[in-house]
Amino acid sequence: MSFIDTLSARASHWLDEVAAAALAWRETLRPPRFARLAEGDDGAFTIEDSSPPGAKGGAAARKAEAKARAGAGLIRIKDGAVIAADGAALGQILSGARVEIVLRSDRFLFRPLYLPRRASDFLEGIIRAQIDRLTPWGPAEAAFGCLPSTDTAGDRMLVTVAATSRRLLTPFVEAIAGFGVETVIISTRAPDAGNPPGETQPVKIFEQKVGAALDARRLRRWLAGLLIGLGLLCAAALAVSGFATSELQSRLEDINRNIAQRRAALGSGDDPNNAAALALRQRKSDAPSMIVVYDELSRILPDDSYLTELRVESDKVQIVGVARDATGLIRLIEQSPQFTHAVFFAPTTRLPSDAGQHFFIEAHISPGVHRPEAQSQ
Repeated sequence: MSFIDTLSARASHWLDEVAAAALAWRETLRPPRFARLAEGDDGAFTIEDSSPPGAKGGAAARKAEAKARAGAGLIRIKDGAVIAADGAALGQILSGARVEIVLRSDRFLFRPLYLPRRASDFLEGIIRAQIDRLTPWGPAEAAFGCLPSTDTAGDRMLVTVAATSRRLLTPFVEAIAGFGVETVIISTRAPDAGNPPGETQPVKIFEQKVGAALDARRLRRWLAGLLIGLGLLCAAALAVSGFATSELQSRLEDINRNIAQRRAALGSGDDPNNAAALALRQRKSDAPSMIVVYDELSRILPDDSYLTELRVESDKVQIVGVARDATGLIRLIEQSPQFTHAVFFAPTTRLPSDAGQHFFIEAHISPGVHRPEAQSQ
């Protein structure tokens, strides 16, 4: 078996399991409805009240159901069709319900079967294995059920088997399935002289889930469509992702190529923008050196003064500090070849607790003050 066949089989099995689980969950939330059609001696069916004890529903609902049963009247099933006085009332009763059809006992064969008492857990398999000996039909043709066993002397028990042909039951199932029922159950009552007619417990012969099978097929188709849609969506997402990845890769290659070309041009000196780079390097070399400025200030400032701030901005230097004679600092700075135009950019102050004056001096740095590496070139 190929990989595709294996994958398809597993997907089909998964869809069946999911559909069955969803329907089972729905059944737990939705209370079941019951209806029973009992066949009389003349072949007509009457609708019996088969609601289980404690079933939910108020007096109004029971009254409406009783009215629908009365409106449906006697029902006949002929050639796979239902004949009723009021088909709408009958559909109201049967739609979505578990319908039990109780057929007359003369439609079935009843055979006694003596079995060991320990065989009670395997009755269906044992009866199916011997059905061709008990009845004229084979296991695939017969529909059967059994009455509760009666213990006999010793380790033996008596089981009464009720059987009939499946072809005899098919018209009844097809006729009732047309009303949208959930499940069709066919049973009979064994003839019992000790009980009045209709009071013996029905024996289930056949059961077929009609609505559940239709719902399962619909749900399976819906899940299959959902999976196909998700698969197509994933394929589209992968295609878009692949296209976007290819586009981004192409743009990245273009960027890397431009970077390589720019680096090659800078290395060879042929790039017209190289002049801007040279200008930047020249500006960097022309900028005053902090080391030179700091060294010059340390040389010219007297020992009785000290700085609290030193700022170099473009071609200007600003110093803030304390000195015994702040005015004399202007003269000393002007005498230095590294500075020009020394002025106070803020008033000089004196605090009572300080012996010196707080000064704020600004001076221009001479153009010749370059970085040491620039001076050596």
